[in-house]
Amino acid sequence: MKYFITGGAGFIGSNLVDRLLSDGHEVVVYDNFRTGMPEFLEDAKRNYRHLKIITGDILDQKLSNSMAGCDFVFHLAANADVRHGVDDTHVDLRINTVGTHEVLEAMRVNGIKKIAFSSTGSVYGESPIIPTPEDAPFPIQTSLYGASKVAGEALIQAYCEGFGMQAWIFRFVSILGERYSHGHVFDFYKQLSQHSKYLDVLGDGTQRKSYLNVKDCVDALIIAINNSTNKVNIFNLGTNEYVQVNDSIKILCDYLTINPKINYSGGNKGWIGDNPFILLNCNKIRSLGWKPKYTIKESIIHTIEYLEENSWILDER
Repeated sequence: MKYFITGGAGFIGSNLVDRLLSDGHEVVVYDNFRTGMPEFLEDAKRNYRHLKIITGDILDQKLSNSMAGCDFVFHLAANADVRHGVDDTHVDLRINTVGTHEVLEAMRVNGIKKIAFSSTGSVYGESPIIPTPEDAPFPIQTSLYGASKVAGEALIQAYCEGFGMQAWIFRFVSILGERYSHGHVFDFYKQLSQHSKYLDVLGDGTQRKSYLNVKDCVDALIIAINNSTNKVNIFNLGTNEYVQVNDSIKILCDYLTINPKINYSGGNKGWIGDNPFILLNCNKIRSLGWKPKYTIKESIIHTIEYLEENSWILDER
């Protein structure tokens, strides 16, 4: 199988590249390298012959030609920084929604029928149903990021109906682990590496979040596409546990053996669109035989260990 991965030099994308190559597949990485990092692909370049890397944006005209000859598209490229959506209201629409349309059009032109899409648990907004299943009604959207992903999901479903495509839509919780390079655990570690006496926290620290290790995430992607055959297959990806932001801080500080003063910005939301409680019902993906191998605490510690060993990432971000 020949896979085309948008955002293949990113955190999740590069881990997926390694997995697909190790399973014997061909992989084409398509990335603009604004947030993806060439360093994440160095091991793959050294160890595998069936890897092609193309520098390009999903809004570039070169997308369609770059996709020619591929069998399956993993569309992971996105603007994932939820916090700043209201600062530039065009970013989420342009990258996450219009960009998804461009990927689908390139697939249509090239006769590629299968796509896996990285959506988000944010599409559920502040759901009254906890844990939240895939068939929960969508409430009022609370972030431009979440709204842009809802639109991307809708476009994919419409292309499946109109052009005989098949899709796997994955609604992630936050992902942690090797090559993690944005998010609050990253931000906390970076702050504390610069000043260990205090830590600035958005919100009041009571926000409840679920997290998933990137290795468990990639396992779930592979299991889902190999074991589900509907026209549109939608899966939540997460664990059955959650922690408060304060719990994440304690795990981090205990690991680093420090006791900083915590400066909270106040309120149960860190930014506009921040969901104060995210916990997804993942029974559907579990029914296919998948279950996470790592606890949230283990994933946080693995993330810190990786950042300690790869401090160059702190300078890049």
